Amino acid sequence: MSDQNPYEKLGVSEEASFDEIQDARNRLFEQHSGDAKHLEVIEAAYDAILMDRLRMRQEGKIKVPERIRFPELRVQSPPKETQAPREHSPAWLQRILDRPTPADILLPGAWYLGLSAISLFYPEGGNQVLQLALVVGVSIGIYFLNRKEAKFGRAVLFTLVSLIVGLITGGLLANWLLPQISFINLGSNQFSTVLTFILLWLVSSFLR
Repeated sequence: MSDQNPYEKLGVSEEASFDEIQDARNRLFEQHSGDAKHLEVIEAAYDAILMDRLRMRQEGKIKVPERIRFPELRVQSPPKETQAPREHSPAWLQRILDRPTPADILLPGAWYLGLSAISLFYPEGGNQVLQLALVVGVSIGIYFLNRKEAKFGRAVLFTLVSLIVGLITGGLLANWLLPQISFINLGSNQFSTVLTFILLWLVSSFLR
């Protein structure tokens, strides 16, 4: 194993993504949890790969997601502590869930709150106002998702799925709920639009 380069030690190619590298490291930690010497070799290989990626980023050869923590910036912790959260959720869920900062939550929240207010308090514009608000809402969702990992395709996919689910769910709930609260002057399209904005906010804040 000593003759292998860091990528071979982790069992990944030099073109592997950061998610693949981290998954390989975590998988090897689980396989060799009782072998401190082996764990040290794995961690050293992981650090070497991150240093290589940092050098390539400084040379302008690759773009690195902001959340990647390089060896000189991260605090070393025991393998068991780093693995504990992953024991409770599948790998695919770990890859899409985010741990947002307050700014990641509040900035899109402010945009969607404003769009919701427009949808609720300016009904005289009819469906054109709601359609324009949805277009702006979709653009905002794509922007905030894309800036996290610079994965435009996935940002578009998550946002469009949220839009479709929000509109369908909002329409179904509106048909059931609005007749029971007829004292509130709210149209079904307005209700669906506001519900869609709430879903877009959750997706853009807590997914990546």
